[in-house]
Amino acid sequence: MEIIKSAFRSLAGNRVRSLLTMIGIIIGVGSVIVMVSLGRGAAIVVEGYIASFGENIIHIYPSQPKTSSGTRASSGGWFSLTLEDAKAIADESFTLTCSVPQITVTSQVIFGGSNWKTSIRGTTEDFLKIRPFRVKSGIFISDNDVRSGNKVCVLGATPARELFGQSDPTDSLIRIGRIPFRVIGVLTEQGVDALGNDDDDIIIVPVTTALRRLVHYGTNNDSVHRITVQAKSRELLGAAEDEVKSILRQRHRINDESGNSDDFTVYQLTEVLENTEKTIDALSIMLSSVAGISLLIGGIGIMNIMLVTVTERTHEIGIRMSVGARPSNIRVQFLTEAAVLSAVGGIIGIALAAAAVAVIANTFHWPASVSADIVIIASGFSALVGMLFGLWPAWKASQLDPIEALRTE
Repeated sequence: MEIIKSAFRSLAGNRVRSLLTMIGIIIGVGSVIVMVSLGRGAAIVVEGYIASFGENIIHIYPSQPKTSSGTRASSGGWFSLTLEDAKAIADESFTLTCSVPQITVTSQVIFGGSNWKTSIRGTTEDFLKIRPFRVKSGIFISDNDVRSGNKVCVLGATPARELFGQSDPTDSLIRIGRIPFRVIGVLTEQGVDALGNDDDDIIIVPVTTALRRLVHYGTNNDSVHRITVQAKSRELLGAAEDEVKSILRQRHRINDESGNSDDFTVYQLTEVLENTEKTIDALSIMLSSVAGISLLIGGIGIMNIMLVTVTERTHEIGIRMSVGARPSNIRVQFLTEAAVLSAVGGIIGIALAAAAVAVIANTFHWPASVSADIVIIASGFSALVGMLFGLWPAWKASQLDPIEALRTE
């Protein structure tokens, strides 16, 4: 402890020089903590966004296929996914828990003197399996509603509030466009998603009703905007994707002999998460490397200042040696001073980084915080830098000749 106290006294005697020496360490440690904290916050945002769409989810979208000659098919092939496709996937797959057709339109919704423009989602009773919604009051749409094309709906929290205020809308009649619908339930409030979109601004209706009444009115067109499926586990996502492709290619008569490409696109949200995590990791490594250069510069600064200190304190070293101090005692003294100099710079860097992260998190509503593990690693690394770069000055001090050192003024 006496050595550490002596180190602090020595550094306090040259406050300005000590502070300037620590700048590289402060910037390096602070940068590492800020970058890692923001990177982890970005991962939380992406994971939250993925979680808002359910677990183990695969989306299938219609796409415009290419013919054997390499040209695009007519626009009629764009919406090739149908209700029957969704049913076939559910019936023939062994890796899925459900297959949910979806169609989305935006429409004006009216109740009495109130109106609200919102997203209308046509789907089935399995929608609650792929999205983390729950029913707050009333009931959700049923298989019978889908088969019969009943004009019923379930309100999200936002349209329920905008149209009915604090009243319970269950069993009320609203108009979606010009079509009357009976409200059978209200969903619990979800809030905004990871991208800041209102997750509650939605109305759920049976997919058959949406097709017949809101999209393809008066026709038998069963084309849907997408089909969402859920694998039984994350490990089965790859097998589930292959299975879905095989079923749809067979139903759409797509094979190597036809020369046509798929008229659908399969999209895994977990791939987005993995790719985003890789990007975040790459950016974190790159920015941490820059911070590491700052630490290296700070370490060189510490070494230079310690060499100057050795020169200034040569007479003191001679006195200590003359009264019995061994070279190892001199090395420990100067190594301790270098470590203390670096550790204090690290602590200042941690404090500034914590303040910067807090400001960024509050200003941009970013889920970033300074965790204990990165603080421990950063502070330990800064002390290690000081000791490593203090080795040469400490060794040089310990090798001084006591007699020559005493002659130095």
